[in-house]
Amino acid sequence: MTTPDPAAPRRPKAPALRATVLRSEHLSPAMVRLTLGGPGVAGFAPSPHADSYVKLVFVPGAGTTVSGADVLAAWTTPDGRVDLDAARAALPPEHQPRMRTYTVRGYDDLELTLTIDLVVHGAAGIAGPWAAAAVPGDEVVVVGPGGGYSPDLTADHHLLAGDASALPAVAVTLERLGGAAHGVAVLEVADRAEEVPLHVPDGVALHWVHTGDAAPGARLVEAVRALPWPAGRVHAFVHGEAGSVRDLRQYLRVERGLPKADLSISGYWRLGADDEGWRAGKRDWLRRIEETEAAAGLD
Repeated sequence: MTTPDPAAPRRPKAPALRATVLRSEHLSPAMVRLTLGGPGVAGFAPSPHADSYVKLVFVPGAGTTVSGADVLAAWTTPDGRVDLDAARAALPPEHQPRMRTYTVRGYDDLELTLTIDLVVHGAAGIAGPWAAAAVPGDEVVVVGPGGGYSPDLTADHHLLAGDASALPAVAVTLERLGGAAHGVAVLEVADRAEEVPLHVPDGVALHWVHTGDAAPGARLVEAVRALPWPAGRVHAFVHGEAGSVRDLRQYLRVERGLPKADLSISGYWRLGADDEGWRAGKRDWLRRIEETEAAAGLD
């Protein structure tokens, strides 16, 4: 094991920026698109990756949860940046900022706007209810971006698989593949009403599967396993509920021998856990999977 060098420079923290809702629209009953702007977004440095993501900040209030900007105004500088460390030090435990992660659907460097697609589930959760009710003029704090995956255009075949939480990242990837790409995209959503229009290259087949009364991710796993395995090098992007991601990783790594370098795979969320609970246990979850793969002699 390599011991970290304490003198090595740390990656700088992603800035926390105050943003204003400019437009809000429902792409489907459970998918809301928000276009954000304002002075803070002018300081946003976009990521080049297809899975670029940001974190939206929310602050639990008395019996409700409010947009982070409503409470963090005292720690906002004139250029729209927010000092989260100062806010955390000043706010009581019950009002500590909480974050939710979302894919960047687009960034317009001329209009200086940031577009984010969010899955909403009625009154459940923190960000969903806020996004469902958001109107122009509402504010939110945005942290980021992060990200690390872009489609390898030299691959012979692309496999894109995910549930509604991964749909925005898959949509960005499809737009970047280009007309010469070959592959398949499998997306699991609740029902037909959640199928949104996507730009799909001619050489890529798109398959929608519906969760129905099955466990989240179960139909996604079935659909991916039923696909004929292509010839040549496969580059894969697989994200969604942790249980289905674990099963698909077992299939792709162990049964199909896909090298780790050709696979972007992660659990975006876990059934029965909120975001804080999932993030707290995700490192151990991944470690156990990697130990199993190492025992099987995989790279």
